[in-house]
Amino acid sequence: MTQSLSDLSDQILQAAKRAGADAADAIAVDGTSISITVREGALEQAERSEGIDIGLRVFVGNRQACVSSSDTKPETLIQMAERAVAMAKEAPEDPHAGLADPSQLASNTATEALELYDPSDEPDPAALQEDATRAEAAALRNAGVSQVQSASAGYGRRRIHLAATNGFSAGYARSDRGLSCVAISGTGTGMERDYDYDSRVFHADLRDAEEIGRIAAERAVERAGAKRPRTGAYPVLFDERVASTLIGSLLQASNGSMIARGSSWLRDAIGQQVLPKGLSIIEDPHRVRVTGSKLFDAEGLATTQRAIVDDGVLTGWTLDLATGRKLGMPSTANAARGTSAPPSPSLTNVALTMGDKSRDDLIREMGTGLLVTSMIGSTINPNTGDYSRGAAGFWVENGEIAYPVNECTVAGNLREMLKTIQPANDGRRHLSRVVPSLLVEGLTLAGA
Repeated sequence: MTQSLSDLSDQILQAAKRAGADAADAIAVDGTSISITVREGALEQAERSEGIDIGLRVFVGNRQACVSSSDTKPETLIQMAERAVAMAKEAPEDPHAGLADPSQLASNTATEALELYDPSDEPDPAALQEDATRAEAAALRNAGVSQVQSASAGYGRRRIHLAATNGFSAGYARSDRGLSCVAISGTGTGMERDYDYDSRVFHADLRDAEEIGRIAAERAVERAGAKRPRTGAYPVLFDERVASTLIGSLLQASNGSMIARGSSWLRDAIGQQVLPKGLSIIEDPHRVRVTGSKLFDAEGLATTQRAIVDDGVLTGWTLDLATGRKLGMPSTANAARGTSAPPSPSLTNVALTMGDKSRDDLIREMGTGLLVTSMIGSTINPNTGDYSRGAAGFWVENGEIAYPVNECTVAGNLREMLKTIQPANDGRRHLSRVVPSLLVEGLTLAGA
């Protein structure tokens, strides 16, 4: 099947050249996904999808256009190519658009070494249903759980091939297995919800269904009787489950597309301190059995490890070719794309330096404040970094969890918040974003 995607990509590139394109690139994707949801011990929803899609980008001078289709018949490929070239001729000129120079292309494309694809057989839907049923049953064994909102299990696999008229042609396969459970405690207006989940490349690495159901139930029961916290300025500890959103705001602000638009609160921050000394954010695209890993990006450039933040100092932007050209910088090999749009900058795997203390240690040290375990909504001013999010979790008094809280808002300015973060040591290393729990000083809470 990988070979057929290679042939398909080559066919549409040849059609583009015959239609008058000066250059072109193509992406072909095929895949299968299965999702099973159970409720009250019975099958509630079963979905299966499979298909193939192809995307074509053509260049006519400095003009470009993209088209896509899920119909791969030869006559359709010809029509796609002709339509794309006609569209490109009418598009505005873009001096920054264009393929990579052949000298820039990755030479190592043997992605098998990254173990991104589980070669075991596709799971039977009955086996997925059994996993979801076991997770639900485990959650319901907790007497404090009033119901399980959903228990789901899923499987997916994709094969991807990239090719371009500059000579690049390579592909890879990905797979994933997932399991989740959402439990509810209480009834009526007193209901509280929480969850647990796991997602892995290899089925053998997936956590047990009963453990996921049990933890979801425990978390939901712990939240029973939640109330609004007091209003004021307090330290806030972002639990590991939500801490990555805080670092994600920094990563988004350092994306070259935002910098090129001039709409980032980090636009003048290269070389400046954005995190405490001693903390770094490392992008590593070559981690084995991690979903974000890749040897080459969507423009065929070789990916490499890099420090986005080094010892607290911002080192640069996340760039693809076009964005890098706009900013007068080389690409960081971070191009990503789907079938219907040109590439744009996107990160692979990132990890924040972990601390030497546990989450419980930080709870004891924070004295009085808020432990945030879930968040809702988001208001972030991209130009100033002003930050406001709805939150729920637990109130901490004298270094101990006192009671669950909900319906509160956490607010501050990201530039100042991030300079005070103190990381715990609980980041999950199998995730694409490894970010531990983070203690932030002096945020404003709006509660009761």
